[in-house]
Amino acid sequence: MPEHSSFRPAWWLPGPHLQTLFPHLFRSRRLPVLRRQRIELPDGDFLDIDWTPPQTGPRILLLHGLEGSARSHYAAGLLRSLAAQGFEAGLLYFRGCSGSPNRLARSYHSGETGDLDTVVKILRTQNRRPLYVAGFSLGGNVLLKWLGENPDQSLVEKAVAVSVPFQLNDAAGRLNRGLSRFYQLHLLKKLRQSTLRKASRIKLPVKIGQLSRLKSFREFDNEITAPLHGFRDADDYYHRSSSYSFLSRIKTNTLILHSGDDPFMTDAALPGPESLGPGIRLELLDAGGHVGFVSGTCPWKPCYWIDERICDWFSQNPRLHPQGDCHAALEMTDKGV
Repeated sequence: MPEHSSFRPAWWLPGPHLQTLFPHLFRSRRLPVLRRQRIELPDGDFLDIDWTPPQTGPRILLLHGLEGSARSHYAAGLLRSLAAQGFEAGLLYFRGCSGSPNRLARSYHSGETGDLDTVVKILRTQNRRPLYVAGFSLGGNVLLKWLGENPDQSLVEKAVAVSVPFQLNDAAGRLNRGLSRFYQLHLLKKLRQSTLRKASRIKLPVKIGQLSRLKSFREFDNEITAPLHGFRDADDYYHRSSSYSFLSRIKTNTLILHSGDDPFMTDAALPGPESLGPGIRLELLDAGGHVGFVSGTCPWKPCYWIDERICDWFSQNPRLHPQGDCHAALEMTDKGV
């Protein structure tokens, strides 16, 4: 059954948009010392992972959102927090997102689970310590779809998915309405830039000249994402790549965190109790925006609750903090101690 979280949003950040934008605009992007691992893929392409310093406990792999990186506010903050809690954490860059252009015409998308499957198998072969995975937005959709495709897998022992667009068609429609169009505009600009950079190096089987005329995610996915990755059109892509229909098969110990006011989707996209697999714990938050979840009593001392919740979930004794007070270690990381 879905459970309501005890998260309390900061009183000074009312509404979904302030919760979403505040960490994006103001949270520190400072990173711990990272080392890069390159993984060669069977099709001749590659993926990069940036790891925090080695530890003896479980390793945690993070999956970023659309056009994200280690410097995305949620990734940088969580890498610092996990390192402070004694975890070894790595950010897996999807194809073309690590700063090094990928070698093939294809890229990544919301339903691409083959790359994650390859990486997880390689990591467990290289290191026998437990492996946990946390995915955000698009990365969360990829993670949940992979878990549903592999219900009996034992490579990943625990998982977290945050602000997942469970039904991609719903998300595309929501982002084309009201103030949510601001996020669509921002992300489409980044997608167009990435596509143009790739087209300057590789001949692509799409019409690059019309990029500037693609004003919505549906248009972009119909003209670029779908043909690049073997889908008939945007509808085919959304149907086959949405994680919603895979949730009921998930047996892995998985926490899903989602806000009811997420400006990237509607309540109609939320899974009901009958859609959840036996391994899922779904925590529904009344507020928090999209990958926001900022609490705390003072604007000059925000608490990024999601770091705390994820660290707790991956610890041996998960716990909640009803008032949203950060652990001392997590506060120290944002202060640079």
